[in-house]
Amino acid sequence: MKIICIGNAAYDITLPMNHFPIENKKVRIATNRIECGGGSASNCAYLLAKWGMETYFAGAVGDDYYGNKIIEEYEKIGVNTKYLEKKAGIPTTSSFIITNTSIGSRTVLTDKDSKMTMGKMPVDDQFDVILLDGYEKAFAKEVIKKNPKAIKIIDAGSMRESTLELAHMVDYIVCSHDFAEEYTKKKIDYNDMRTLIEIYDDLKKDFSQKIIITLEDKGCFTYENGYKMVPSIKVEAVDSTGAGDIFHGAFTYCIANDYDIITTMRMSNIAGALSVTKVGGRFSIFPLKEVKKKYDELTLS
Repeated sequence: MKIICIGNAAYDITLPMNHFPIENKKVRIATNRIECGGGSASNCAYLLAKWGMETYFAGAVGDDYYGNKIIEEYEKIGVNTKYLEKKAGIPTTSSFIITNTSIGSRTVLTDKDSKMTMGKMPVDDQFDVILLDGYEKAFAKEVIKKNPKAIKIIDAGSMRESTLELAHMVDYIVCSHDFAEEYTKKKIDYNDMRTLIEIYDDLKKDFSQKIIITLEDKGCFTYENGYKMVPSIKVEAVDSTGAGDIFHGAFTYCIANDYDIITTMRMSNIAGALSVTKVGGRFSIFPLKEVKKKYDELTLS
């Protein structure tokens, strides 16, 4: 089973704090900053390799310190970087993340050069699963064209034009509640499930693909022999950085291994929820055996 994750790669610098900083004040952080690779599809690739899947990542980084650190992380975990392009003279995308550990929230400031995108690159591998995050549209379309039988999944985190175009070319649209609300111009009221059903139905009018709406700590929602809300698990959150990416990585793993959709959603919820108990995106990816153990405990309880 060969998987390719296509999209954004970044280098994350996380500053853990026990409160959000006050404007125009000097603030000393309580603990050391945490650095690691990041980016939506990039984090998915990291998780999939960590969970034992044959995984490629396609995207672009700068020919600089951050770019080399990202490549080094991939090599250590086993991600194939054949389709990772190094761009001379363009800085690697970087994200500066302020984490409020007292409530588990994070604020992300991203610096991405508009020229940081892949050039034309031949695709000479066959893939069983393709995971997209809406970036690198041209390359993603080429991979899809050359792998018509592959299972295709998109992480629709935000409503960009490229995301919308690619969403019509996949089998699974796993979209954030932000994407769902912005696309339908409707708001989700968790005290009135009819609002979520209406949003799902509106999405389904325009997309024939299987749709899953992620709802952060609430879980996720789909239609599978009826409307299904799959709740997440309760945890003490300290940092939500990368939780959505980890959900999508786990989702891709489960689909690649023929899990049914409800089991897939439950496993993905657990992987995402456990991740918020640690600081730092990639440092919060739990081993597969621990996610499975938690799933088994909940199933038996």
